[in-house]
Amino acid sequence: MKVFLDFEASSLADRSYPVEVAWVFQDGRGESHLIAPAPGWTDWDEAAERIHGISRATLEAEGEPHDVVAERMVEVLSEHDLFASAPSWDGKWLSVLLRAAGQPRHRLRLRDTDEALRATAAEILGPALAEAKLESVVHDLVARFGSAPDGTPAHRALADARVEQERWLRVRHEARLFVTTLP
Repeated sequence: MKVFLDFEASSLADRSYPVEVAWVFQDGRGESHLIAPAPGWTDWDEAAERIHGISRATLEAEGEPHDVVAERMVEVLSEHDLFASAPSWDGKWLSVLLRAAGQPRHRLRLRDTDEALRATAAEILGPALAEAKLESVVHDLVARFGSAPDGTPAHRALADARVEQERWLRVRHEARLFVTTLP
């Protein structure tokens, strides 16, 4: 099953770490976790805090231990296809979290949400279109219906993961609709 994942982080610096993670399955089930800083996670950018609205004090008081969050992720997500809108950044924070918890950094792997959009559209349209036309129609559908609704992320992990799932649902719906209009 496809799962759409998002992280919020302490900053965009090399020593940044995840402060929140959330995921939403293609069927709408989701989870969100504030992550208490692991020992040695000291990076903090007040500009990042203003964007996501999560203070370090909140993480220390309400966050779950980083290793518990990592174990939960491995337990729930291991058998699924994981997607993120910014897989290089989200992958970095996933790797930081897994390594801090003593897990192999590639235990979970992220791919770009756009891959899920293209693959889903191609799967639906493939049986109905000639191969020569398929790529063009997939490209057009993803370009027209695969963008975020208002283009602005909420900068909270669960809301942003839901936006990714909604992009996928919209492309899937439009691909199915397209097939019904073919002669």
